Amino acid sequence: MVSLSPLSLPHHLKISAPKLPKIYTKPTLILCKFSQPQQAQNNASVSVPETHFSDSGPGTGPAAPTRGQIFIERQLSMEAVAEENRETKTKKKKVKKEKALKVSMAVASCYGCGAPLQTSDSDAPGYVDTETYQLKKKHHQLRTVLCGRCRLLSHGHMITAVGGNGGYSGGKQFVTAEQLREKLSHLRHEKALIVKMVDIVDFNGSFLARVRDLAGANPIILVVTKVDLLPKGTDFNCIGDWVVEATTKKKLNVLSVHLTSSKSLVGIAGVASEIQKEKKGRDVYILGSANVGKSAFINALLKMIGQKDPVAAAAQRYKPIQSAVPGTTLGPIQINAFLGGGKVYDTPGVHLHHRQAAVVHSEDLPALAPQSRLRGHSFPNSQVASDNGTASKVQSNGLNGFSIFWGGLVRIDILKVLPETCLTFYGPKALQIHMVPTDKADEFYQKELGVLLTPPTGKERADDWRGLETERQLRIPYEGVERPACDVAISGLGWISVEPVSKSIRPSNSDLKETARELHLTVHVPKPVEVFVRPPMPVCKAGAEWYQYRELTDKEEEDRPKWFF
Repeated sequence: MVSLSPLSLPHHLKISAPKLPKIYTKPTLILCKFSQPQQAQNNASVSVPETHFSDSGPGTGPAAPTRGQIFIERQLSMEAVAEENRETKTKKKKVKKEKALKVSMAVASCYGCGAPLQTSDSDAPGYVDTETYQLKKKHHQLRTVLCGRCRLLSHGHMITAVGGNGGYSGGKQFVTAEQLREKLSHLRHEKALIVKMVDIVDFNGSFLARVRDLAGANPIILVVTKVDLLPKGTDFNCIGDWVVEATTKKKLNVLSVHLTSSKSLVGIAGVASEIQKEKKGRDVYILGSANVGKSAFINALLKMIGQKDPVAAAAQRYKPIQSAVPGTTLGPIQINAFLGGGKVYDTPGVHLHHRQAAVVHSEDLPALAPQSRLRGHSFPNSQVASDNGTASKVQSNGLNGFSIFWGGLVRIDILKVLPETCLTFYGPKALQIHMVPTDKADEFYQKELGVLLTPPTGKERADDWRGLETERQLRIPYEGVERPACDVAISGLGWISVEPVSKSIRPSNSDLKETARELHLTVHVPKPVEVFVRPPMPVCKAGAEWYQYRELTDKEEEDRPKWFF
């Protein structure tokens, strides 16, 4: 019998393998190649050899690896794969962070006006010098940057930026009113709480009756600003009811109405409470026409909320810029104002072509903004009549045949009124009021425009002025003499209270029956400016005496928004 070596056995003969763990008992050929990635091979101090297992089974020959060697080789291979995975994840995180950083840098804006930051045009909004920009970018502090235009605005300079329909003349124009309105178009499709701002001095001109085109079906809180400017002695119970009546007639459903003053903080606490109650996880957007006081309101709101909320207190450090220039805010400004989440957005003002700010020069804009409490200027009065030498004519025929100029912006011709009729002007003190006979009005306007009749200020601007191109005939009916017949509101300026009979004169009932019970006036304004005839606003102490509250049905009482002060 010939002895055979185990290595030279015929192919059909098999020998039994020793008992080993199941993972090594398979008789089929196993080819394992343990290799590290190129980068791992360069860094690893231990190299993994290439190992082949014969089909005779592991552990059956002198070259077969031991179980210890197999374990070490497997561990090294797993560590190499894990290292490669860690490096891949690190690279992905780095790329993702860089992309997010690029996106945030691309939309980095000035915290004062919301304009995108840029380093190319020093005259344009959002300009920052290159050194400052790079330094803030390096430290991820671009959200703390104030652009050059905002710095000038904060020091009282009148730097305009908005042109086109609804913009205003004078200065450089970098963005149109339509572009600013487009930045608010997304609100229709978002779930948000809308705080709509209205200026009480320019109630009709700043109301934004078509606010639903911007806000969609989102709930609205109506905030009436600058109530501290109303004449002394005004009863705010009457004002609140008057505002709610006017809002109801415009068929604008709102949650509540608030009378406020950002300067004295009157009414701000009530708005803050209402916002906290109604926001329900939604972001809050402050909407309103240009220069209605949105940024000032936000600063007052942050000051009020910041007394109890540390997030709002911290947000006061980087608050929006306030100025007399309509269009100070040029982009949405995000403000973290609530500890439990949610943000407040200061939005660009909606520029309306029918306001006086759309036609005057930028340097004359401060003259349109009242800085102190309004005081009514009544005509006729003895001082004006004596200055013009028309005292006897006024005394006998009243205001009939006279024209009254309100600065260079408004002319009112009195065609047919009662001898006792009185016009009282409420608006900024900077606009002087002059009364002349109507037959001399054209000559007076041409001669004094830019001198006595301002704005426009100066002969150079007066030469470029297009004049009072719009003429509106008013026929004002009245029923009694106990209250004014109406207010004639000039968009962007103020209003004129029309009293059929002055408070100091009360004719007998027989005298009233003989009159036509209608007043005829003609109002001249610049072409785009609108004139509103509205129910009289109950201002001064006399307003509380003649104002009448309307009796409401149960349904009207339920549907009517509540007002707060």
